[in-house]
Amino acid sequence: MSAPEPESTFFRSRWVDPPAGVEELDPAQLAPGFRAGAAHCGLKGGGKTDVGLLACDAEDVSSSILLTRNASAAAPVRVCRERCERGAIRAAVVNAGNANAETGEQGYADAVAMCDSAAAQLGLRPESVAVAETGVIGVPLPLEAVLGGIGEAAGGLSPAGGAAFSDAILTTDRWPKRCTVRVGGVTLSAQAKGGGMIQPNMATMLCFVQTDAVVEDPDAALRAACDASFERITVDGQMSTNDTLLLQATGAAGAPLPGGLLEAVLLQLAIEVVADGEGSSRVGRVQVDGAASQAEAERVARAIANSPLVKTALFGRDPNWGRIAQAAGMALAGEELEEIGAENIENTELAGEESEAEIGLRLDRGEHSAHVWFSDLGYEYVRINAEYTT
Repeated sequence: MSAPEPESTFFRSRWVDPPAGVEELDPAQLAPGFRAGAAHCGLKGGGKTDVGLLACDAEDVSSSILLTRNASAAAPVRVCRERCERGAIRAAVVNAGNANAETGEQGYADAVAMCDSAAAQLGLRPESVAVAETGVIGVPLPLEAVLGGIGEAAGGLSPAGGAAFSDAILTTDRWPKRCTVRVGGVTLSAQAKGGGMIQPNMATMLCFVQTDAVVEDPDAALRAACDASFERITVDGQMSTNDTLLLQATGAAGAPLPGGLLEAVLLQLAIEVVADGEGSSRVGRVQVDGAASQAEAERVARAIANSPLVKTALFGRDPNWGRIAQAAGMALAGEELEEIGAENIENTELAGEESEAEIGLRLDRGEHSAHVWFSDLGYEYVRINAEYTT
């Protein structure tokens, strides 16, 4: 999937099935009851905005937040775990350009200061403010500059701030990932970023979702939608220190989320993240059928999706089915396995010109299946990551 044209629709992947009657609105316009703003504080350079602030005006909000399981989680993740009231998050403050990860107790104190500053600007309790950061790991945060950016962003909060907020959270992204959609009297807006260090759980991604729908169990709704989207993608097999996914719902519309809406939005965003994987030019979906167990299906699908040999074949449009067989065999090392032949593999789309390619593998070992979306691997990924801090 190449960079989308400005007038292209949000739901454009072949693998996404949005609810009937969904209307795509201007993504700058947030769901009713939400405002956002952005500012430049110098983290990204070039005058680009790099601090974002998102606020819910409703006093009663239902929320859920999912965070990385990386044992070396960044300071903002630890602050959210330990201080946020996960079911009543009113606001989020974000910086892009500095992950504030591996920064010790000072990093933790800086993330707390960001949270406290945003809360003071908005007149909220700190426990109702989530903090998220993304960028280079191991670099101290220029706190005073960030706090100045928070104040500036707070002064520019607007119901039409969705585009500004989504631009501010980008790092190596080539395009913003955002939408505002409406169906059945319910509006949902979302903003995401992600490019590299992508591997479940979730990815090196930040994602914020706002809606005026009634969401009785936000934890269950977000977990189910995430399991079918962000948990099923990979760019480079690397789990981020900073993953954050936040859902906020005001209930002001007086109606529940239409079936499949949240799932469709998160899946399209997840595929956008893979399509924008650092240097990526194609997205592949590997479908493994006939596995002996669900765990086996997952293991094989992820081995294929993370194989640099398969990923470079996708990049070069090389229908080399032997690489798929090799990766599957590697995932099942030490087990008895019938020889995998060309008749077990559907890989004709590897050689196609489409930006989205389907790859299939049949194991004939059982009745379990799994799928994973993954990016190709080209020259640009090496350049970006070889020069990331230099």
